[in-house]
Amino acid sequence: MPKTATPKMDAEMLAFANDVALSIRQAKAGQYARVTTGEQLAARKRGRPVGSVQAVTKEPVKLRIDADLLAALRATGDGWQTRINDTLRASLHLAGKV
Repeated sequence: MPKTATPKMDAEMLAFANDVALSIRQAKAGQYARVTTGEQLAARKRGRPVGSVQAVTKEPVKLRIDADLLAALRATGDGWQTRINDTLRASLHLAGKV
């Protein structure tokens, strides 16, 4: 029976193979890996996870405001809509309406 030549791996493929082997060893040792069983996958439901729903939900509205004001609010980064909500609440609180 003739011997077959072992294919040579380039450096990138060898590094990938070593990484896979390390991941398998870590999983077997219980390190860094979280294995999900088929039963756990089947038990998952679509949508938000349980307990992630706030007690008080917000109501979507369409609000027409000036373009420069909107640009300035969006420029403040993520959470700008929450900051608008907080500002409106503070304004109504100062006016004694909330």
